[in-house]
Amino acid sequence: MTKIAMIGAGSVVFTQTLVMDLIASGLPGLEVALMAPSTRNTGPLKEYFDRVKEHNDLDIEVTVTTDRREALRGADFVIATFNIGGLRATELDYEIPMRYGVDQCIGDTLAPGGIFRGLRSIPVALELAADMRELCPNALLLNYVNPMAIVAWAFDRGGVEVVGLCHGVQVSLDLVASYLQIPKAEIDYVSAGINHMAWFLKLEHRGRDLYPELKEKFERPEYYANEKVRGEVFRHFGYFMTESTGHLSEYLPYFRKTEAALAMYCDEPEFGGQSGAHVAWARAIAQHGAAEALLHGAGLDLQPRSVEYGSYIIEAAVTGRPFEFQGNLRNGGMISNLPEDCLAEGPVVVDSNGLMRLPVGDLPSACAALNLTNINAQRLTVEAGMTGDPEAIVHALAVDPLTSAVLTLAEIRSLATDMLEAQRDWLPQFEGKHVTPRPHISLPAGLVRAQVPLDPALAVARRLSQLGG
Repeated sequence: MTKIAMIGAGSVVFTQTLVMDLIASGLPGLEVALMAPSTRNTGPLKEYFDRVKEHNDLDIEVTVTTDRREALRGADFVIATFNIGGLRATELDYEIPMRYGVDQCIGDTLAPGGIFRGLRSIPVALELAADMRELCPNALLLNYVNPMAIVAWAFDRGGVEVVGLCHGVQVSLDLVASYLQIPKAEIDYVSAGINHMAWFLKLEHRGRDLYPELKEKFERPEYYANEKVRGEVFRHFGYFMTESTGHLSEYLPYFRKTEAALAMYCDEPEFGGQSGAHVAWARAIAQHGAAEALLHGAGLDLQPRSVEYGSYIIEAAVTGRPFEFQGNLRNGGMISNLPEDCLAEGPVVVDSNGLMRLPVGDLPSACAALNLTNINAQRLTVEAGMTGDPEAIVHALAVDPLTSAVLTLAEIRSLATDMLEAQRDWLPQFEGKHVTPRPHISLPAGLVRAQVPLDPALAVARRLSQLGG
């Protein structure tokens, strides 16, 4: 029997997708423990999976619990999919920064929304890691929780073997294959960087470099219009990215800092750049997202697996048949010009011996430089989440590319204060702590300045100015 514990299994569509993938893998003797704080969604999910089991005569057992430790006890694999704070926290992640002029489309990876989503998730990640060390110390943790790099970094610090998973590379390859009219399976690629900001370092078809043709496509308005931000980064930095315009526009300082920039690059609806797109989506799911409604009409026949890597990784680890995928791991030298301890995304192979990084070498210098701007904010968010130091929140926001492009340091400190106070219920590590005020220093009329040594060049400039007068 192979036991899989899904922690945070209340997301109906995603849980259904992952479990149906596991069923389609054909692995015998599966036990899947669905854990969530309530059984509102996991109960109907279990009923659905039981019908699938009976219809297909499957060797699988699905259980439901609200006790995390019960789900974890004896698990071989753990899948993390939790979302701390739910819809209300997601609304605050968007609404409070928007009052300061920090305009987000999604806000789940970086920018103020992603930073605070990470801060809410880190305490739960550390508790889960502690439980795993006790109850299933040899289990492999598959993390789907965003912000991927921040949460997986915390899991890694928590002393468990973790790999972060995302479908950005698979979906981006669909786009490339469509643009170039080449079957996706025939594209030979290497992708590396960080989650939501990895770079296709190689795109080839039967030995032919696909980059010249792809670059030519993105000089045409009919292609560029579909992915303005990703297209613009591609045109200026030379490598195609693995994340869409709505996401990528938040990770760089160029595209959302002014109304003019938003109108030029982020004018596509929904996740194409629209302000508050993720909040609108989350509200729609909450309004129409009862498990019974989402599962209504769901078929019982087995279907081909989705693009998600999870079931393939578990299959490879159980059977020993190697599987190569794009994973997020502690860098550990996989990408030689990114920090050793950061969460890097690149090629990984898994089999019964575990996970193995495939070395990539250096990223192009400009690509690594853009990754580092995000890694700096991720590192400071992890530090804030693990230490409970409110000043580290300020520092994370201050180096975040979007926030720093829009706000002054004083405004950033005020934003950190407002977001911390609004989200205290989900931030136990900051209990009783506050962001230290730094009032503005006014300069009165007739101020007599303190006497300080002048920089030699400034002293010469002043003398010349006086002589000229």
